[in-house]
Amino acid sequence: MAANTFGELFRVTTFGESHGAGIGVVVDGVPAGMSVDLDAIQAQLRRRRPGQSELTTTRDEADALEVLSGLFEGRTTGAPVAMWIRNKDVRSSDYASIRDVFRPGHADYTWFKKHGFRDWRGGGRTSGRETAARVAAGALARQLLARLGVGVLGHVVRIGPIEARTFDEAQIERNAVRCADAVAAEAMRAAIEKAKGEGDSLGGVIELVARGVPAGWGDPVFDKLDARIGAAMLSIGAVKGVEIGDGFELASRRGSEANDAILPGGFASNHMGGVLGGISNGAPVVVRIAVKPTPSISLAQQTVDIQGQARVIEVPGRHDPCICPRLVPVAESMLALVLCDAALRQRALAPLDMQTNSGARGGDGA
Repeated sequence: MAANTFGELFRVTTFGESHGAGIGVVVDGVPAGMSVDLDAIQAQLRRRRPGQSELTTTRDEADALEVLSGLFEGRTTGAPVAMWIRNKDVRSSDYASIRDVFRPGHADYTWFKKHGFRDWRGGGRTSGRETAARVAAGALARQLLARLGVGVLGHVVRIGPIEARTFDEAQIERNAVRCADAVAAEAMRAAIEKAKGEGDSLGGVIELVARGVPAGWGDPVFDKLDARIGAAMLSIGAVKGVEIGDGFELASRRGSEANDAILPGGFASNHMGGVLGGISNGAPVVVRIAVKPTPSISLAQQTVDIQGQARVIEVPGRHDPCICPRLVPVAESMLALVLCDAALRQRALAPLDMQTNSGARGGDGA
């Protein structure tokens, strides 16, 4: 089974557990001769790392990148690129008291039902710690996409009931919640701190925008670009919903309101989020994901143990009261992986058109 592998031509396989020796990733299909900026990969890992602010878990991991193979003299060789991140600040004893109890909202119960055995130390493979490997792979994909003029941006647009009303890209990395609205960011911070103080957590919504995607990426029917994006986003443990473009809002509109008019200079709007018929149309690709509240909370919750007996659990350990800020680089990385794979598939289909393909373009969608 390939449950740990994502992509077809740009193939990413992650491995490792939350409280194991570390987290790793093997990226196959990277074109040979591409110069790689390892500092840029490390910078993306820093955006995801735990302990970066008072709004995140206190687990202190440097997430220092080690490259094991696939690079020589700063360039890709065409061999698989293997990257490794060691776990340094592991406290498995935090979970010893609940080793036989299923945490509500986690994959403990379902993993046990599937395999009859589980790694109870922080969730093992199902922990958000696994996403560090995705960010490393995504950072590599972003460098390939940059050569094609494609960039990916993510930002938080909602935390609990608080929504961003304005967009200033410069604000995203200036606040702990990665929101482009400075006023909303302060309200979001306060809401997260309040939930944390009450032993609870909050969810939210993240928006992703890919600019520079040419028309023609993606395939019709089962390999639609938006279908692959949806699968990528839902592979992130905390994500429970995905919208492309205006998404569910389209259900309440008429066709005359929803269709993006095509003008000689480009699309008049971008309600479809840059994808038509499963193929990119040249407008920015816009995605929104719904992120559930962090399930690890200190409030008492009802559950059962592995014998099926009723139990009450208060989850110990170090956890994010809201996962959205640290999930932004993860979601960006998954979108980059989808687009990188789509670019290579398009190159295989029509290599001469890969960098010259053009289409009608709309607004930036953000």
